[in-house]
Amino acid sequence: MFELRDISRRHDGREVLGIDRLSLGGAGLTAILGQNGSGKTTLLSLLARQARPDAGSITLEGAPIAAPSQRAFARQVAYLPQVLPPVPGLTARELAGLGRFAWRGAFGRWGPADREAVETGLAETGVTHLAETLADDLSGGERQRAWIAMLLAQEAPILLLDEPTAALDLAHAHEVMGLLRAIATRGGCRVIVVLHDVNLAARFADRILALRGGRLAFDGPPRDFLEPGTLRALFDIDMALLDGPSGPVAVVA
Repeated sequence: MFELRDISRRHDGREVLGIDRLSLGGAGLTAILGQNGSGKTTLLSLLARQARPDAGSITLEGAPIAAPSQRAFARQVAYLPQVLPPVPGLTARELAGLGRFAWRGAFGRWGPADREAVETGLAETGVTHLAETLADDLSGGERQRAWIAMLLAQEAPILLLDEPTAALDLAHAHEVMGLLRAIATRGGCRVIVVLHDVNLAARFADRILALRGGRLAFDGPPRDFLEPGTLRALFDIDMALLDGPSGPVAVVA
C-alpha cells in the first residue's frame, strides 16, 4: 500500500496537488478521475517516482518510496505513462521483454523464468499471435495491450497507468479496461489507473478517487460516485443517470 501524508506539489509557485492523508494500492482496480488540471497525472507521477513532492511523505509497504534502488522499486511498481514512446525495431515480444530489466538488468543472462514471464504477459493480454510484429506497426488497441504485456512481464504487484484509453476508440477502450479489470480481479496485482471517462471508471473500477483543484474531492465505490449531485460538484456540468445493461450510465443532461 502507498501511504501519503501532508503531500504538497507546486508548479510555478502554485500548489497543483495537496493531499492530507491517503492510502492507495489496495486490492482491485482504483480509478483516479478529475477535470484537466485537477492533479491526476501529478499524483500518479509521485507514486511512480517520476516526480517528488515539495512537502510531505510517501511510503510503500511502510518504507519511504525513495529508499529502494530504481531496479528494486521496479520490482514493486510498474508504470505506464500516458504518452508511449516509439520503440523502433522492437517486436511485441521484445517490447514485453523490456519488463524483465527490473530482474536481470541490461546485460543479465535470461533464464526460463524470464521467458515464461514474457510469454505469460503476451498470452494474458491476447497478443501472442502478434509477438513477432513490430510494436510500432500495431493498431492502437493492440499496441496498448503489448505495453501492458510488458508491465505484466515485470511481475510487479502494483500497476500504474496514466490514461491508457485516451487515444483509443470506444471498443478498444472497453477492451483495455476489461483486461485491466481481469488482471486486478485475478489477485496478485493491484491496478491504479488515471481515466477521464466517468462511465469507464464506474463500470470497471472497485474504487474511485476524484480530484478537484488538486484536492481529494471523492473517495468511494462507483455506486456512490454516480450521483447527479456528486458529478455536478466535480465536473461543473449537470449529468443525468440512465439505466444501461451494465448499470447506470452518466450522460450530460
